[in-house]
Amino acid sequence: MLLGLFLAYALIDIVPSILGAVVLYTLFKPAYLFFINKWKLKKSLAAVLIILLTLLIIVLPFIALSWMLIEKITVYLQNPELITKTINDINKFIGNKIDNPNFISDSIKDIGNYALGMLQSAVSFALNLFLIVSIMYFILFYMFVKWEVFEGTLSKYVPFRQKNIEHFSVELKNSTFSNVVGQGMIAFAQGASLTLGFFIFGISDGVFWGVIGMFLSFLPVIGSVAIWVPAGVIALANGHTIAGIGILLWGLIIITNIDNVLRLIINKKFGNIHPMITIIGVVIGLPIFGILGLVYGPLLISFFLILIKLYEGAFVEDLTPEKERVVQLKEIQNKPKE
Repeated sequence: MLLGLFLAYALIDIVPSILGAVVLYTLFKPAYLFFINKWKLKKSLAAVLIILLTLLIIVLPFIALSWMLIEKITVYLQNPELITKTINDINKFIGNKIDNPNFISDSIKDIGNYALGMLQSAVSFALNLFLIVSIMYFILFYMFVKWEVFEGTLSKYVPFRQKNIEHFSVELKNSTFSNVVGQGMIAFAQGASLTLGFFIFGISDGVFWGVIGMFLSFLPVIGSVAIWVPAGVIALANGHTIAGIGILLWGLIIITNIDNVLRLIINKKFGNIHPMITIIGVVIGLPIFGILGLVYGPLLISFFLILIKLYEGAFVEDLTPEKERVVQLKEIQNKPKE
């Protein structure tokens, strides 16, 4: 037990890799079985194909986002007057209205200091992320190649009946799809609609801000609002009244309703994920897992709630007959003798 606890403590840094491997295994197992059953591929080749597919779908967008951010930051560093002009325009539009002419300047300064600290740790973060992803794919490869052994071992050591294990597997799959695929669809739809709105109303850098909005959509409450509201305010501050009002109405009517409609469809398809699960999951996930906590935090809470439901079905119901028997014995003992 002591050795096991020591190993668990030593491996705590690769928990994100293990969680990532489990998530990808759950999402792509149907595709893996299709490759080996229909295409008759070897298990190792099918696993490599799944890894390449996930790299294309998941990892490359993060690389593209990082490249776009670096490029945008470089432009502003080379042309600081762009930032100064934007700050002055917003100060004139908002600062004077709230009797604090330097409100925006002070806010931008605080954000800048925070961003500088983030940039200073960007290299170490990139190396750490590369390590996490590498270990994740190493684990995922063997999970697929030895999937019968993997699932058989879980079934052997999980303290539930086979029926409940199958139920847990279904719930786990639905929860994973709802949290990852469902939220990914919502984020993509919001980012695409945000880009379209920027193009319609003539606001520059629509693709860049659409991608940023897509990732911000994983944040509960805030989401893409953090993009289209400031964009509208900046447009109004620069005297572009039609563009400013247009993008604000577009965000309020189109982007917000896209979120609501897709969320209803996804909840009906895979199961309802309460907003509180997402909010609390993000709050606990970000400090522990960094940006990956946007996905891992809500997933962990969902898995925990599934285990509670499974415990109720596997143990509480099993104890009911015993409780009834005790009650019956007490009734017999207390029954007056004839």
